[in-house]
Amino acid sequence: MSGSLWLKPPATGPATLPAIPRPRRERPAARATPPAPAAVALADDPMDELAERLDGFVAAAVHPDEIAAILESDGMTDDHIRLTYGRADSFTLAEDLYARVERRHPEPEARSGGVWLSGLAGCLLRGLVFALPGLAYVLAAPLLAGGHGRAGLPPGTVPLLAGAVTGWVWNQALSHRAYTWLGLGDRPAAARALLVGAPAGALAGTAVAYAAAGPGEAAAAVFAAGQSLYLAAATVLLVLGRERALIAALSPLAGALPAFRWDLPDPLRAGLLLASLAASVGCAALVLGPGTARGAAGRGGPPRAVSLPYGLFGLGSGLLVLRAGVGDSLVGGVGAVMALTLSMGPAEWLLHRFRDESLTRLRTLTTARAFRRAVTGTLVLCLGGYLTVLLGLTLAAALVWPGAPWPALPHLTGLLLIGTVLWLGLLLQAFGSVVSAATVCLLAAAAQTAVPAAGPVAAGGAAALLTVLSCVLLVRPTVHRV
Repeated sequence: MSGSLWLKPPATGPATLPAIPRPRRERPAARATPPAPAAVALADDPMDELAERLDGFVAAAVHPDEIAAILESDGMTDDHIRLTYGRADSFTLAEDLYARVERRHPEPEARSGGVWLSGLAGCLLRGLVFALPGLAYVLAAPLLAGGHGRAGLPPGTVPLLAGAVTGWVWNQALSHRAYTWLGLGDRPAAARALLVGAPAGALAGTAVAYAAAGPGEAAAAVFAAGQSLYLAAATVLLVLGRERALIAALSPLAGALPAFRWDLPDPLRAGLLLASLAASVGCAALVLGPGTARGAAGRGGPPRAVSLPYGLFGLGSGLLVLRAGVGDSLVGGVGAVMALTLSMGPAEWLLHRFRDESLTRLRTLTTARAFRRAVTGTLVLCLGGYLTVLLGLTLAAALVWPGAPWPALPHLTGLLLIGTVLWLGLLLQAFGSVVSAATVCLLAAAAQTAVPAAGPVAAGGAAALLTVLSCVLLVRPTVHRV
């Protein structure tokens, strides 16, 4: 059936019951046997009409709540339902429709044996895009070595972290707004939003980094400014689907690979960093051409406040990742951050797989209980797959990183808990529950920041809470309807 349910209103308004025609009385003929009484012509039951109109949708539903959702979305109020159908509310009406119509599910589409591999290459490419900028820190490390560290961190770390967190918050919210425009089919308006928002985010990150810089950290503040500019350009290219262009722009950073073994001249290090930054900004400027057209902003657009929770989720998840990057071991250092960023590609792919599998179960299963069990199993499978990938990347980093110690079990456990929080938070965000995900991530990050020793406990509590929220939300069939 079509996406919009059309209901024909009664002749005298929605609150009027259908009239029941009365049989016409006949005068009996003289001295004749009275005829048999005529059959009373009763009006059609409005429930029959509604069930016939919604037959296809009701037959495919696995729970009455799906039917109630479509009734409410079409504007059927409880008063209208009581007067027209004699039921108390939309849920009671939905239950009656569900019981009246036999379950009939469409045949699932033929699935190829490699369905779980579809889209994997693109997601791995995005994971590589997320991780490659980490090589910039390898190139810049000798350039930032001057000065004194603060808060027990290496020199220049504070302004770098301040600028990075600012960029993550801003660009997460900006990405959501641009993706919303793309979902409305208005690509020029999305480009316009990025054209205005990306430079503003770069300026904000630069200002915060300079404000956080202390004595002797001028070089770190300059690097943080370049970092903010890169994050703005990368946001533009990723939102507009130009991952390959971004990979090409990051290719000069491959010069960091020899730096693991040999010392490179400072001018060469600076030249490679500037070349990659200039290429990223240039590519972003080229793809933003449609945003410069007059009137490209289109309609008023979605409210800006709607994008705020996405920025807060970026803040919480960013702080959790950074907390993993300032410890005293590999899992609490650069190796952990590299593993987490590289894992974002497989994480995105597993999110797509979860959604595809859930939609398939929605088409093929006939009871809500079977659907709950199937979705729960898929959730466990996908989360377990992501944690396996994260563990493998962490151990691989320990093997190839020069001088890296083997990660201890407590550190591995902490990293896997953070990975659980990140993946489940992204899953809830994908299904519209971004406020819950952002709140849990922010609370966990605040607890880790305030009491570093309580980090594993905070991450474990956040992982458990997000697991419960995911199980409660995602076993509902209405959440998966598209």
